[in-house]
Amino acid sequence: MNRSWYVIANPAAGNGQFTRRWPALQRQIAQQLPVGEFVLTRQKGHATEAVQQAVLQGFRHILAVGGDGTNHEVANGILRQQHVPSTAVTQALLPWGTGNDWIKTYGWPKDVPTALQHIAAGKTILQDVGKITYSQAGKERERFFVNVAGLAYDGYLVKRAAERGGVSGKLGYLSLVTQCLFEYDLREAIVQINGQQYQDFFYTINFGLGRYSGGGMQLVPHADPTAGEFAVTLAGNISRLGVMLNTYRFYNATIGDHPRVKTLFAKRASVRAAPGALPTLVEADGEFLGQTPASFELAPQAWRIIVP
Repeated sequence: MNRSWYVIANPAAGNGQFTRRWPALQRQIAQQLPVGEFVLTRQKGHATEAVQQAVLQGFRHILAVGGDGTNHEVANGILRQQHVPSTAVTQALLPWGTGNDWIKTYGWPKDVPTALQHIAAGKTILQDVGKITYSQAGKERERFFVNVAGLAYDGYLVKRAAERGGVSGKLGYLSLVTQCLFEYDLREAIVQINGQQYQDFFYTINFGLGRYSGGGMQLVPHADPTAGEFAVTLAGNISRLGVMLNTYRFYNATIGDHPRVKTLFAKRASVRAAPGALPTLVEADGEFLGQTPASFELAPQAWRIIVP
């Protein structure tokens, strides 16, 4: 077994600073960790494929350098490979991307030297993972997620961001959020969860392992990544004005206090379009996936990660 680290980095991360800073960052990583190989991703999905091959080659320590998207792809590489149990592989994230929501739940520092010291210390835990089955271009697909999956407005927002080729900076993201709020028309959906059925024109539906998404929003403030359950938030038919007046709730963990919002816990659930309604869009960890019908299932303690 290879005890060195397989380091995979996303050159698109870091607001265009990657090319200039990567050589120095490589040296910093190599000073703290025994690195077996450095790899740069070439396109979307490459990190997942590369990690699967790395595990086959004997690597059991994977360092992702990037943001939530890189973290998501690397985790999928570990969780989808079948060569060894997923918990036999340890993943760490060196935060470098523009979107770094997953790290907030664990209190990861964004300072590189401090983060590398924590990674070298090697403290690990087992985190729960979500598995989504969804529809893409008429075919059933599967994907794992490690932070938050969102449907309805969330899915539309992430789809629009992907169509733009990404969004740069907080102001750019907030501008897109506002634009999408006035573009998106609510779709009627049916959520089956804990033996109960909820039917509504949902503004958003969230399944959370981590507490933060969308640049620091707390749409699932009751989430705990080691609790053995999803934190679920169902936000019903809220007007655009109502959303704007309650934006503060997205950030201060009071979203569940709104009368049209339900917060729940569940180990599995399904979402489908109401009869005659259009499918609801689905995203996970900030990556657009497809649409309903979708099912969600928890895989408890399936992902070994390094934490501060």
